Amino acid sequence: MGKKFTASATQLKPDPRFNSLLASKFVNCLMHDGKKSVAQNVFYDALERIKERVPDVEPIEVFTQAVENVKPSVEVRSKRVGGATYQVPTPVSPKRQQTLAIRWILAAIRGKKGRPMEVRLADEILSAHKREGTAMTTRENIHRMAEANKAFAHFAFSR
Repeated sequence: MGKKFTASATQLKPDPRFNSLLASKFVNCLMHDGKKSVAQNVFYDALERIKERVPDVEPIEVFTQAVENVKPSVEVRSKRVGGATYQVPTPVSPKRQQTLAIRWILAAIRGKKGRPMEVRLADEILSAHKREGTAMTTRENIHRMAEANKAFAHFAFSR
């Protein structure tokens, strides 16, 4: 059987401006139709807007903290037991935490229309940094679901 994942994690190079692997991964996820320079411009313009609004902190640190804030610690997975399907809370691996955080931030900015992408991205990063916004709401909903289904946690380890 083949590998489950691509080699993108091993080939990932840090971004040119901040030398950050997380920023590089985010740009790759933001990219559409292979237009990396456009994605980089959107990302760096958003960080410039963040620098204007929060002058005392480096914008890459605000971005990193925002992603850390959005990362979930548990999620619910469907498990079928005896004809019934249960939502079983399970811990999330660090790699998946980062992937989900990036996915939720991008979903939040793509869900809002009417303003340029860099403005929406800057707003979402700043609100995630303050533990607010759409991506944080998604995280809170996942945690709330896991808490509500804690009674089924014992199914996580049974086969």
